[in-house]
Amino acid sequence: MNYISPQVLNRLDEKLSRLNSFRPLPHAVVRKLREQFELEMTYNSNAIEGNSLTLKETFLVINEGITIKGKPLKDHLEAKGHTEALEYLYDLTAKDTVAPLTERAIRELNGIVMRNIDREWAGRYRNSNVIIGGATHTPPEAFEVPGLMEELLSWAGSAGLNLHPVELAAVFHHRLVHIHPFFDGNGRTTRLAMNIILLKVGFPLVVILKNDRKRYYRLMEEADRGNLAPFAGFIAQAVQRTLDIYLKVLTPDRQPKEKFIALADLAKDSSFSAKYLNLLARTGKLEAHKEGRNWLSSQEALKRYLDGRERKKR
Repeated sequence: MNYISPQVLNRLDEKLSRLNSFRPLPHAVVRKLREQFELEMTYNSNAIEGNSLTLKETFLVINEGITIKGKPLKDHLEAKGHTEALEYLYDLTAKDTVAPLTERAIRELNGIVMRNIDREWAGRYRNSNVIIGGATHTPPEAFEVPGLMEELLSWAGSAGLNLHPVELAAVFHHRLVHIHPFFDGNGRTTRLAMNIILLKVGFPLVVILKNDRKRYYRLMEEADRGNLAPFAGFIAQAVQRTLDIYLKVLTPDRQPKEKFIALADLAKDSSFSAKYLNLLARTGKLEAHKEGRNWLSSQEALKRYLDGRERKKR
C-alpha cells in the first residue's frame, strides 16, 4: 500500500539525489547545518511536549551551560538529555550495521532522553496502563507492550522494506506512538527513532516543528482511525523542508538555486490567491516548507505543480 503519492516521493528522491551529488560535503558547512538541526530538533521536540525553553534559551543551556532564571530545572534537563540522545542517534546510524532500528536502540533512546527526569523508568517499558490526556486513543495494556514492540520491529525489518523510506518512517512513527511503550518520553523517543530510518538512507535530520503541533496531533488521531495517508504526507513535508534547507546552503554558486519566497509574494505573479497556495502547500500538492509559521515556495515549484496538473487534464 502507498501512503504518499509517487509524485511527492519522486520529488524527495530527486532532491536527495541532488544532495548526494555534492558529496563529500564541505566539513565546515555540514558541521554548521548539523548543529542547526540538532538545536532545532531539541527545541521543537521538547516544546511539543510542553517544555518552556525558547530556541535561544535552549541554545544557551546546551552550548553555554547557562541556567535560565525562572525556568524549571526539568526543562533544562530535558534539553541536555535530548541533545545526548541525538549524539547517540548519529553514532548509531554512522555504524556500518544492517539494522540499526532495533528494540534495544529505541529503549536506549528513551533511556537517554529520560534518565535525568525519571531514572527508575528511563528505557524500561511501562508496567501499568496509561491514559493520554486530550487524546481519543487509549494505548494497549501494559502486558501487551513487549509483544507489540517485537511485532513492530519485525514488520519494519521485513514488510516495511517494501515501502519507500519516508513512508516507512511515517508508518513506524505512528505505530510506535500508538503502542506508547514507555511511561514518559514516547513522543521524543519516536521522533528520534523515525530518524534512524531516514538518516540510514542518507536523508538529513528531520524536525517536526512546534508550530505544527496541532496539525501533527490531529493527523495522528486521523491515522488512529485508519487514514494514514495525511500523516505520511505531513512527514514527507518535514523531510522536504530539511532537504530544501540543505540544498539552499550547499548548491554551488555556479548552479541555479530555487528562490523560496512567502506565498503572499508568490501569489502576486500567479492566478492563485495566497490562501489557495497555502491550501496546496498544506496538502502537499505544492512543494513548500515552513520557516517559523510561514510557508515558503518558489516560482519553479509552482510551475512544476501547474505542469503536473496540465498532464493530468490531458
